[in-house]
Amino acid sequence: MYPTIYDAVKDLFGISIPFLKLLQSFGFFVAISFLISAWVFAKELARKEKLGLLKATIRKVTTGIAATSSEIASQILFGFLIGWKFISIPFLSAVFNEDPRAYMLSFEGNIYIGIAAGCAFGFWKWKSTQKNKLAESKEIEETVGAAEHIGNMTMVAALFGFLGAKIFHMLENFSDFLEAPGEMFFSFSGLTMYGGLILGGIAVLVYAKKQGFNIFHVMDACAPGLFLAYGIGRLGCQISGDGDWGIVNLAPKPGWLNFLPDWIWAYDYPNNVNQTCNPYTNPNSIEYIQAQLMCDPENIRLAAPVFPTPLYESFVNIIFFFILWSQRKKFSSPGALFCVYLIFNGLERFLVELIRVNTTLFKIGMYHVTQAEIIALGLMTLGGLGLVWTKKRAIKTQ
Repeated sequence: MYPTIYDAVKDLFGISIPFLKLLQSFGFFVAISFLISAWVFAKELARKEKLGLLKATIRKVTTGIAATSSEIASQILFGFLIGWKFISIPFLSAVFNEDPRAYMLSFEGNIYIGIAAGCAFGFWKWKSTQKNKLAESKEIEETVGAAEHIGNMTMVAALFGFLGAKIFHMLENFSDFLEAPGEMFFSFSGLTMYGGLILGGIAVLVYAKKQGFNIFHVMDACAPGLFLAYGIGRLGCQISGDGDWGIVNLAPKPGWLNFLPDWIWAYDYPNNVNQTCNPYTNPNSIEYIQAQLMCDPENIRLAAPVFPTPLYESFVNIIFFFILWSQRKKFSSPGALFCVYLIFNGLERFLVELIRVNTTLFKIGMYHVTQAEIIALGLMTLGGLGLVWTKKRAIKTQ
């Protein structure tokens, strides 16, 4: 496994680049997933605008004014941080190379380089607006196409998606949250996908509504990209070994899978980012205790192989993306494509939960019910009802 991009580059190419230790593999793939899905989303928004389903918005912009004091101050602060932490790295290479992440979270840095960079950034901001300054400012109107909102929508989705993922994770592990609320909230680990999807999705729709867009067309436009984003993000889980794996799998690989490598069926995640050897969840079980005792800190790998569920989810979600992308033009009822997304998404997640490690909310007999299963059932139900509603709505408007 490659917890960071540094680990991947060093193993694959034999090159040691300490700066890459800052790039967590999971975070890197999440960033890539946002960029690629945003590109897909923008293409759909542009196509729907061309069809007249979405309309461009008008915004007023004031030109010919100099930069305000607050704008210059913010640039000075930004420049100071860049200089203090990043431009100073070559001058503090010994400290940085020892532990890049610890360096970034410490007060280490060159304050003089920070001040110089801050002044340079502030001067650049002042100078760039001075040359365009007019004797009298004027207000103009700009036409903004639907696809041009993609940057704002992506930022809104990322911010509220991260917040939602943290909130749902804390609710799912409430007892752990009560023990260390600050540590759990500010940690970059511990994210629940459905929390990010729900809160991030609501935030994007609120933004779209404020711009005067038909939210059903916006929902349809983003549906294929959501599958692609999740598929790419799960690749990050697989490559980093972040603990989103399946239950222990000691069964022999079925004969019909012989054409595939063994790690497709069961994998022990060596050098996983969690640095754990324990695939078991019950701390009182014999298997859990034995796994802890057998753990070799010099050779981290799970004591027993598990189902590589992130890989399965990645594969299925990317297939779902191509299905929705190829069929998107055949849906005439606004919102129907998104309802299909909800059904497919819920079905995939409900099925993978059967072989995936997750926190149990409650039991029904011997069956352990998880938060994700409840939400998945809710999404499938909502998607099914939504398909019926969108069909009836389309008939009424004909």
